[in-house]
Amino acid sequence: MSMQSSTSTDQTITVPDASTVNTWERLWRMNGVSVVLFFVVAWLVYGSQPKLAASADELVAFYDGDSTRILIAAVIFGLAVLNLMWFAAAIRTTLTEGGRGGWGAAATASSAAIGGVFLLMMAISAGLTFSISAIGGTPLAAGLNDLVWTCFVLSSFPRAMLVMSGSFGLWRAGIISNSLFAAGVACVILGVLGGTTWASTGFWAPDGVYSLYIWPIVGLAWVLVVTAILLRQRPSVREGW
Repeated sequence: MSMQSSTSTDQTITVPDASTVNTWERLWRMNGVSVVLFFVVAWLVYGSQPKLAASADELVAFYDGDSTRILIAAVIFGLAVLNLMWFAAAIRTTLTEGGRGGWGAAATASSAAIGGVFLLMMAISAGLTFSISAIGGTPLAAGLNDLVWTCFVLSSFPRAMLVMSGSFGLWRAGIISNSLFAAGVACVILGVLGGTTWASTGFWAPDGVYSLYIWPIVGLAWVLVVTAILLRQRPSVREGW
Protein backbone atom coordinates (compact mmCIF):
# COMPACT_ATOMS: atom_id res chain seq x y z
CA MET A 1 0.00 0.00 0.00
CA SER A 2 1.48 3.29 -1.04
CA MET A 3 1.31 6.33 1.11
CA GLN A 4 0.63 9.77 -0.38
CA SER A 5 1.69 12.89 1.36
CA SER A 6 0.40 16.34 0.60
CA THR A 7 2.18 19.57 1.16
CA SER A 8 0.43 22.82 1.86
CA THR A 9 1.42 25.93 0.03
CA ASP A 10 1.68 29.03 2.13
CA GLN A 11 -0.45 31.87 0.84
CA THR A 12 0.51 35.46 1.43
CA ILE A 13 -2.39 37.76 2.07
CA THR A 14 -1.78 41.45 1.65
CA VAL A 15 -3.71 43.54 4.14
CA PRO A 16 -4.17 47.24 3.31
CA ASP A 17 -2.55 49.57 5.80
CA ALA A 18 -4.61 51.83 7.98
CA SER A 19 -4.00 54.91 5.85
CA THR A 20 -5.36 53.19 2.74
CA VAL A 21 -8.46 51.97 4.58
CA ASN A 22 -9.05 55.43 6.05
CA THR A 23 -8.71 57.01 2.60
CA TRP A 24 -11.39 54.73 1.16
CA GLU A 25 -13.65 55.33 4.14
CA ARG A 26 -13.32 59.08 3.71
CA LEU A 27 -14.25 58.73 0.03
CA TRP A 28 -17.39 56.77 0.90
CA ARG A 29 -18.36 59.35 3.49
CA MET A 30 -17.96 62.10 0.88
CA ASN A 31 -20.46 60.43 -1.46
CA GLY A 32 -23.19 62.77 -0.26
CA VAL A 33 -21.54 65.54 -2.28
CA SER A 34 -21.60 63.28 -5.35
CA VAL A 35 -25.27 62.48 -4.71
CA VAL A 36 -26.21 66.16 -4.83
CA LEU A 37 -23.95 66.86 -7.81
CA PHE A 38 -25.27 63.99 -9.95
CA PHE A 39 -28.93 64.61 -9.12
CA VAL A 40 -28.67 68.32 -9.91
CA VAL A 41 -26.78 67.71 -13.17
CA ALA A 42 -29.21 64.96 -14.19
CA TRP A 43 -32.18 67.24 -13.51
CA LEU A 44 -30.63 70.04 -15.59
CA VAL A 45 -29.84 67.70 -18.47
CA TYR A 46 -33.23 65.98 -18.33
CA GLY A 47 -35.21 69.16 -18.80
CA SER A 48 -38.84 69.84 -17.93
CA GLN A 49 -41.00 66.74 -17.65
CA PRO A 50 -44.38 67.23 -19.39
CA LYS A 51 -46.96 68.17 -16.79
CA LEU A 52 -49.88 66.03 -15.71
CA ALA A 53 -52.48 65.60 -18.47
CA ALA A 54 -50.04 67.06 -21.01
CA SER A 55 -51.24 67.35 -24.59
CA ALA A 56 -50.23 64.91 -27.30
CA ASP A 57 -48.02 67.50 -28.96
CA GLU A 58 -46.19 68.20 -25.70
CA LEU A 59 -45.54 64.51 -25.10
CA VAL A 60 -44.17 63.93 -28.60
CA ALA A 61 -42.07 67.11 -28.50
CA PHE A 62 -40.42 66.08 -25.21
CA TYR A 63 -39.91 62.33 -25.58
CA ASP A 64 -39.02 62.48 -29.27
CA GLY A 65 -37.41 65.89 -29.60
CA ASP A 66 -35.38 65.59 -26.37
CA SER A 67 -34.69 61.85 -26.54
CA THR A 68 -30.90 62.24 -26.48
CA ARG A 69 -31.04 64.44 -23.41
CA ILE A 70 -33.33 62.00 -21.64
CA LEU A 71 -31.03 59.04 -22.30
CA ILE A 72 -27.97 60.97 -21.14
CA ALA A 73 -29.85 62.02 -18.02
CA ALA A 74 -30.79 58.37 -17.39
CA VAL A 75 -27.11 57.48 -17.14
CA ILE A 76 -26.42 60.39 -14.78
CA PHE A 77 -29.46 59.46 -12.65
CA GLY A 78 -28.05 55.94 -12.44
CA LEU A 79 -24.77 57.30 -11.11
CA ALA A 80 -26.71 59.43 -8.63
CA VAL A 81 -28.54 56.35 -7.35
CA LEU A 82 -25.25 54.45 -7.11
CA ASN A 83 -23.73 57.19 -4.99
CA LEU A 84 -26.89 57.42 -2.89
CA MET A 85 -26.55 53.77 -1.91
CA TRP A 86 -22.90 54.28 -0.97
CA PHE A 87 -23.93 57.32 1.07
CA ALA A 88 -26.45 55.18 2.95
CA ALA A 89 -23.76 52.54 3.47
CA ALA A 90 -21.54 55.21 5.06
CA ILE A 91 -24.39 56.17 7.40
CA ARG A 92 -24.94 52.53 8.32
CA THR A 93 -21.26 51.94 9.11
CA THR A 94 -21.13 55.04 11.28
CA LEU A 95 -24.31 54.09 13.15
CA THR A 96 -23.16 50.50 13.61
CA GLU A 97 -19.94 51.83 15.09
CA GLY A 98 -22.06 53.94 17.45
CA GLY A 99 -24.20 50.98 18.51
CA ARG A 100 -27.26 51.98 16.46
CA GLY A 101 -27.19 49.35 13.76
CA GLY A 102 -30.98 49.18 13.55
CA TRP A 103 -31.20 52.76 12.30
CA GLY A 104 -28.33 52.01 9.94
CA ALA A 105 -30.25 49.09 8.45
CA ALA A 106 -33.25 51.39 7.97
CA ALA A 107 -31.02 53.82 6.06
CA THR A 108 -29.86 51.03 3.77
CA ALA A 109 -33.41 49.80 3.13
CA SER A 110 -34.78 53.28 2.45
CA SER A 111 -31.96 54.11 0.03
CA ALA A 112 -32.68 50.90 -1.86
CA ALA A 113 -36.37 51.84 -2.09
CA ILE A 114 -35.49 55.34 -3.33
CA GLY A 115 -33.15 53.92 -5.92
CA GLY A 116 -35.76 51.44 -7.11
CA VAL A 117 -38.43 54.10 -7.59
CA PHE A 118 -36.07 56.53 -9.30
CA LEU A 119 -34.76 53.87 -11.67
CA LEU A 120 -38.34 52.90 -12.50
CA MET A 121 -39.13 56.53 -13.31
CA MET A 122 -36.12 56.81 -15.59
CA ALA A 123 -36.90 53.46 -17.21
CA ILE A 124 -40.39 54.70 -18.12
CA SER A 125 -39.03 57.95 -19.54
CA ALA A 126 -36.25 56.22 -21.47
CA GLY A 127 -38.71 53.65 -22.78
CA LEU A 128 -41.00 56.40 -24.05
CA THR A 129 -38.16 57.90 -26.07
CA PHE A 130 -38.03 54.65 -28.08
CA SER A 131 -41.77 54.10 -28.40
CA ILE A 132 -43.25 57.58 -28.64
CA SER A 133 -42.88 57.64 -32.42
CA ALA A 134 -45.04 54.50 -32.62
CA ILE A 135 -47.68 55.26 -30.00
CA GLY A 136 -47.66 59.06 -30.37
CA GLY A 137 -49.59 61.13 -27.86
CA THR A 138 -52.03 58.32 -27.11
CA PRO A 139 -53.70 57.74 -23.75
CA LEU A 140 -51.02 55.10 -23.09
CA ALA A 141 -48.23 57.66 -23.46
CA ALA A 142 -50.14 60.15 -21.31
CA GLY A 143 -50.72 57.52 -18.65
CA LEU A 144 -47.04 56.55 -18.53
CA ASN A 145 -46.06 60.20 -18.28
CA ASP A 146 -48.45 60.67 -15.36
CA LEU A 147 -47.05 57.49 -13.77
CA VAL A 148 -43.63 59.14 -13.63
CA TRP A 149 -45.14 62.00 -11.62
CA THR A 150 -47.02 59.71 -9.24
CA CYS A 151 -43.88 57.63 -8.64
CA PHE A 152 -42.03 60.84 -7.83
CA VAL A 153 -44.63 61.76 -5.22
CA LEU A 154 -44.62 58.29 -3.67
CA SER A 155 -40.83 58.36 -3.47
CA SER A 156 -41.31 61.02 -0.78
CA PHE A 157 -41.94 58.29 1.79
CA PRO A 158 -38.65 56.38 1.43
CA ARG A 159 -36.86 59.73 1.10
CA ALA A 160 -38.40 60.79 4.40
CA MET A 161 -37.40 57.43 5.90
CA LEU A 162 -33.77 57.98 4.89
CA VAL A 163 -33.81 61.38 6.57
CA MET A 164 -35.48 59.87 9.63
CA SER A 165 -33.10 56.92 9.97
CA GLY A 166 -30.05 59.14 9.58
CA SER A 167 -31.28 61.90 11.90
CA PHE A 168 -32.62 59.65 14.64
CA GLY A 169 -29.67 57.27 14.42
CA LEU A 170 -27.02 59.98 14.61
CA TRP A 171 -28.85 61.62 17.50
CA ARG A 172 -29.24 58.36 19.41
CA ALA A 173 -25.55 57.66 18.85
CA GLY A 174 -24.69 61.04 20.37
CA ILE A 175 -23.14 62.32 17.15
CA ILE A 176 -25.42 65.30 16.50
CA SER A 177 -26.87 67.91 18.83
CA ASN A 178 -30.49 68.33 19.84
CA SER A 179 -30.84 71.33 17.52
CA LEU A 180 -29.63 69.33 14.50
CA PHE A 181 -31.93 66.51 15.51
CA ALA A 182 -34.87 68.94 15.63
CA ALA A 183 -33.93 70.16 12.15
CA GLY A 184 -33.86 66.54 10.99
CA VAL A 185 -37.33 65.92 12.43
CA ALA A 186 -38.59 69.00 10.57
CA CYS A 187 -37.13 67.57 7.35
CA VAL A 188 -38.92 64.28 7.99
CA ILE A 189 -42.24 66.10 8.40
CA LEU A 190 -41.66 68.07 5.21
CA GLY A 191 -40.82 64.81 3.44
CA VAL A 192 -43.97 63.04 4.56
CA LEU A 193 -45.98 66.05 3.46
CA GLY A 194 -44.40 65.61 0.04
CA GLY A 195 -46.26 62.32 -0.23
CA THR A 196 -49.59 64.14 0.08
CA THR A 197 -49.19 66.43 -2.95
CA TRP A 198 -52.11 65.04 -4.93
CA ALA A 199 -53.94 68.22 -5.95
CA SER A 200 -54.91 68.29 -9.60
CA THR A 201 -53.15 71.61 -10.21
CA GLY A 202 -51.26 74.29 -8.36
CA PHE A 203 -48.75 74.45 -5.52
CA TRP A 204 -49.74 71.09 -4.00
CA ALA A 205 -49.93 69.08 -7.24
CA PRO A 206 -47.46 66.30 -8.10
CA ASP A 207 -45.88 68.72 -10.58
CA GLY A 208 -46.32 71.71 -8.27
CA VAL A 209 -43.74 73.88 -6.55
CA TYR A 210 -43.64 71.94 -3.29
CA SER A 211 -43.16 68.51 -4.81
CA LEU A 212 -40.82 69.60 -7.58
CA TYR A 213 -38.65 72.15 -5.78
CA ILE A 214 -39.13 72.67 -2.04
CA TRP A 215 -38.97 69.08 -0.78
CA PRO A 216 -36.13 68.01 -3.14
CA ILE A 217 -34.03 71.03 -2.10
CA VAL A 218 -34.64 70.26 1.58
CA GLY A 219 -33.65 66.63 1.05
CA LEU A 220 -30.44 67.46 -0.81
CA ALA A 221 -29.51 70.06 1.83
CA TRP A 222 -29.92 67.35 4.48
CA VAL A 223 -27.59 65.07 2.51
CA LEU A 224 -24.89 67.76 2.48
CA VAL A 225 -25.24 68.42 6.21
CA VAL A 226 -24.98 64.72 7.07
CA THR A 227 -21.98 64.39 4.75
CA ALA A 228 -20.20 67.11 6.73
CA ILE A 229 -21.08 65.30 9.97
CA LEU A 230 -19.77 61.97 8.69
CA LEU A 231 -16.49 63.54 7.60
CA ARG A 232 -15.90 64.82 11.14
CA GLN A 233 -16.10 61.32 12.61
CA ARG A 234 -12.98 59.34 13.42
CA PRO A 235 -12.08 56.44 11.10
CA SER A 236 -13.90 53.20 11.82
CA VAL A 237 -12.06 50.68 14.03
CA ARG A 238 -14.03 47.82 12.50
CA GLU A 239 -13.44 46.19 9.16
CA GLY A 240 -16.52 47.83 7.67
CA TRP A 241 -14.69 49.04 4.60
